[in-house]
Amino acid sequence: MWYKFYAAKLCLQTAKKCDSGHTRNMIFLTIFYIHRSCLETCISSNFVTEKTHPMNQTAHISCLQCNSRMRSIFDSVGSMDLEVMDSAKTCQQFKKGETIFEEGTYPHGLYCISNGKVKVTQTGSDGREHIVHLSKDGDVMGYRAVLSGDKYSCSAVALENSSVCFIPTKVFVSMVEKDPKLAFKIIHLLSNELKVAERGITDIAQKSVKERLAQGLLLLKESYGFESDNATLNVAMTREDIANIVGTARETVIRLLFELDREGVIHLDGKKIKIVDQGKLLRLANIFD
Repeated sequence: MWYKFYAAKLCLQTAKKCDSGHTRNMIFLTIFYIHRSCLETCISSNFVTEKTHPMNQTAHISCLQCNSRMRSIFDSVGSMDLEVMDSAKTCQQFKKGETIFEEGTYPHGLYCISNGKVKVTQTGSDGREHIVHLSKDGDVMGYRAVLSGDKYSCSAVALENSSVCFIPTKVFVSMVEKDPKLAFKIIHLLSNELKVAERGITDIAQKSVKERLAQGLLLLKESYGFESDNATLNVAMTREDIANIVGTARETVIRLLFELDREGVIHLDGKKIKIVDQGKLLRLANIFD
């Protein structure tokens, strides 16, 4: 299978040197099919090791009636394609703390969150977990591995009891090939992930831990919103999880959270965090855009 990846590399080098837009697009399409072929080879050779969860299957959630779909990349998919996806997918229930997919395994397909909250994590060279993304209703997970034919670069773990739909690779790839709008939305997702990754590298290098903690709390607010009081974060995160967002030790996060509480920026109530002064939190995070 190595020769397929080598062929894709040669195609990419050729595309970069090519002056013709049409020819360049054809080369990129060839690369896509090579990656797809690699994935099919992995599946047929029993290289796929992603865990399935037969005991987690729950009542089927129709795509046509799913409110979360309207907040996902599938919001503009036609009714015929929706019916195909609906008949092929499976719906699964994951309890808090359960792993949805694991870093280092090959994918069977991608996941779309119908209801719930999920952390997407990556393990560093030191064995520590780092939270790279927070997912919610309507978010899709695992699409990069599906489209590249590579292993999952991250793991996904439920932060609370969550309902997740699993869409097989063949169905998803077929939809992407036929639907330019869907393909463009995936490109947009990839571009946004790259932007967030670039900003994260800069933040780690230039911002203090307290600034990154303030930014992490604002990220939780942006991802999951507030409870009915319009102040308490609508997610209960362990101090360890918050530390894994910020990129520091749990003890440092505990100390800084109490410091922010004393300063009147937040109020702590067990795992619940209320943002008392959002303006001050924004200034502490050093966010201007």
